Amino acid sequence: MLSGIARTIGLARVVAFGLIAVAVIVRIIDPVPVQIVRNLIFDYYQQIQPREPGDFPVSILDIDDGSIAEIGQWPWPRTRFAELIDKARADGAAAIAFDVVFAEPDRLSPPSIAGDNPGLSPAIAEALRQQPENDTILALSIARGNVVVGQTNVRSAFAREINSGAIPSVPHALVGPDPAPFIMTLPELVQNLPALEAAADGRGLFSTRPDPDGVYRRLPLVALAGGELRLGLAPELLRIGTGSEPFVVRTNDAGIDGVVLARNLFETAGDGTVRPYLTASQPSRFVPAADLLADRMPTGRLNGHLVFVGTSAIGLGDYRATPLGVQMPGVEIHAQLMENMLSGTLLSRPNYAIAVELVAAFAICLLLIILTPIMKARILIVASLAFLSTCVVISFFMFQTNQVLLDASFPVMAALLTVICMATANYLREERLRREIRNAFRQYVSADLVNVLTENRGKLQLGGETRDLTLLFSDVRGFTAIAEGFRDNPAGLTRLMNRLMNSLSKAILDEKGTIDKFMGDAVMAFWNAPLDHPDHARAACRAALQMRDNVKDLNETRRAEAEEQFHVHRPMHVGIGIASGSCLVGNMGSDARFDYTAMGDPVNLASRLEGQTSFYGKTILISASTEAAVREDFAILELDRIRLKGKSHAETVFALMGGPEMRADPRYAPLRVANTKMLEAYRARDWDGALAALDEARDIGLALDPNLETHFDKYSDRVAAMQATPPPDSWDGVYDATSK
Repeated sequence: MLSGIARTIGLARVVAFGLIAVAVIVRIIDPVPVQIVRNLIFDYYQQIQPREPGDFPVSILDIDDGSIAEIGQWPWPRTRFAELIDKARADGAAAIAFDVVFAEPDRLSPPSIAGDNPGLSPAIAEALRQQPENDTILALSIARGNVVVGQTNVRSAFAREINSGAIPSVPHALVGPDPAPFIMTLPELVQNLPALEAAADGRGLFSTRPDPDGVYRRLPLVALAGGELRLGLAPELLRIGTGSEPFVVRTNDAGIDGVVLARNLFETAGDGTVRPYLTASQPSRFVPAADLLADRMPTGRLNGHLVFVGTSAIGLGDYRATPLGVQMPGVEIHAQLMENMLSGTLLSRPNYAIAVELVAAFAICLLLIILTPIMKARILIVASLAFLSTCVVISFFMFQTNQVLLDASFPVMAALLTVICMATANYLREERLRREIRNAFRQYVSADLVNVLTENRGKLQLGGETRDLTLLFSDVRGFTAIAEGFRDNPAGLTRLMNRLMNSLSKAILDEKGTIDKFMGDAVMAFWNAPLDHPDHARAACRAALQMRDNVKDLNETRRAEAEEQFHVHRPMHVGIGIASGSCLVGNMGSDARFDYTAMGDPVNLASRLEGQTSFYGKTILISASTEAAVREDFAILELDRIRLKGKSHAETVFALMGGPEMRADPRYAPLRVANTKMLEAYRARDWDGALAALDEARDIGLALDPNLETHFDKYSDRVAAMQATPPPDSWDGVYDATSK
């Protein structure tokens, strides 16, 4: 049955539908890698367009490095915080929240100092004992109203021991099912000293949890701490600052729907968290604590403000990674959440988001599955880009205008998976076409070989001899795209390949080379067999340069033809690899069928060099043995030492740039000297020297041959990478090829 379906609608389409189903299942499961990709997209939106700073009645009393330097080392006496509260209240602060927890008694209280210093005189000790506790002074200041103390989750056994008391409730109501199965939960809680807790009007959580990649994207609007519902620090400060009314948690079957606070509904994720929409860090939010304590702050600076007390001091380590790609003091993140709540700019990830993303992904993939086999490649590319761009544009538009987060990464990745599947099917179809062309060209053999076999029929038998040969491999670049343009016209593709092979063959035969075989769009040839050719290395290089020029002329002719016929012109490019060395050459195969061919390491080397031409951005690459034989007659430049795939020994790779005319150019010799200096410095780990020589070589080389840009860029990138991450001691300067 499955085979019948595959024949009816196409195997590629069946496979594509299967991949879509797998992608949907993965999205529903939502593993961590999928979450990370989605979050990075949303982070990028904020980085492109962070929230515009506004004038909000939100301020931060900042325990910064300057304040610590002026007031004294941390921790400060609690009397300082009492003074901070009193002065902020006197300046008109509407409410104050602490992003600090006072879980232990103040060791700087006068009675504590008396008890910890037995060397004090009895009179001084007794006088100190008569002074009030610092914590009592702070409690009295807090009790004067509108102060929220901070609470956090338990982080140590000691903190657990000193906070073993009951956790008081904060006035609230529930509307809907129990939120416990969904809400962010803190099993235990670090509270402040009982006297401070009792004196405070509010208690807020400043605990946050990062996402798996360590970035803080979500803050709890409401959480369950030790069995009690608690607002986060910012919403609790808003509650106290607006009259201390109870908050309401609204739930449904999917979890928490929102929190009603200060007569406003703030929608949340199912676990009670929200996503703040951040601005870059704003100095205008901060008031150094020392300025307030020393009466340097402008009068009325805090009037009507909701004030957070926290720290930006580097040594206190309260910095968090943010979606903006920078770290930010934790207290400023809480302050930004308050600004979002006041301005209605919280980011929203609505419940319908997943459904929209799944429908969009399925619709785009279905269109691609239908259209790919029947559309031309260029139209399909444009259509695919249009579909995917539409997803991204809509996603960013919703973020930009409504602060709604819709994930474009899932539809895009699903569509790319579909395109890859369908393109692979097209590629296999084109490979079939290449095999047909390859079989047709097997009818062609070298004229020299025909002459030898005619004169000596004894050579028509299996066997061979060892000779020094120069091997040449040539292949067409981008053949798949060219073949795609002839999908409905295989005869036209055959005619085109005939024209190309004629151009390449002529250059080889003019230099007395033997064409071993045509392999679809590839040619293998060699020199010095079956006829002797003492100058075989130079002949191969001359043939390669002529092949390059012939292909260029063919492209110009085809361009003119395409313009006359109003067709799209797809230029053809070839890569050529040349190597010299000892090979076994002769008739290889069986008694029924054999070919006159060559075997040996130079054959493989020439093939692999051809495969690296696109990587190095050069048309012709030659081996060290070939370079040694022709260096006095051609313009040659060393590119690299490379360990080709499947080979254990490194090979030195050279670019054949031109003939005697280019070699005589006055720019060639300085280019070769500068290039050699660069390579020597690179292999000696002298990165600065390599860059200096690279700049010199680039200035000369690009004027002589613009195609050297790829060569220089590669070494620039390599040196930068080596400077950032120095290679191990075992590094030998050899590049390991990752493909053939």
